[in-house]
Amino acid sequence: MWTYEYAAEADVAPDRIWAVLADIDGWTAWDTSMEAIAIHGPFAVGTEISMTPAGQDPIRSTIVAVVPNERYADETQFGGVTLHFSHTLHGLPGSRTRIVHRLDITGPGATELAPELGPAITEDFPEAMAGLIAQAGRTRAPAR
Repeated sequence: MWTYEYAAEADVAPDRIWAVLADIDGWTAWDTSMEAIAIHGPFAVGTEISMTPAGQDPIRSTIVAVVPNERYADETQFGGVTLHFSHTLHGLPGSRTRIVHRLDITGPGATELAPELGPAITEDFPEAMAGLIAQAGRTRAPAR
């Protein structure tokens, strides 16, 4: 298994970060690594997402975890490996949030593919995280 985590803290409450994560069709507004993204059903475990990374062919992912205001995860099968992406939100005092974006690469081809594939995928995590936080800062708080 190969793992990478990138964490950041935001002066934004978890529900506002969550509102941006849950709007998958809007991800291209903040995740500059994606040319296109679309959800094919409800924002729920089992729903498929199509993504077109910049300059690449489209890929399909499946949502594997949805815990409102806490955790979102999806998985992509790619060349003999499973790419498990997650965003975990930790509420902090003062309506702040610690966000952890993680990638785990597993499967029979992980030993061979992950050392090259992992860093290529995760090199934009800091930029994507900054975009997520900025977008959440511009997003109105969800209705209570």
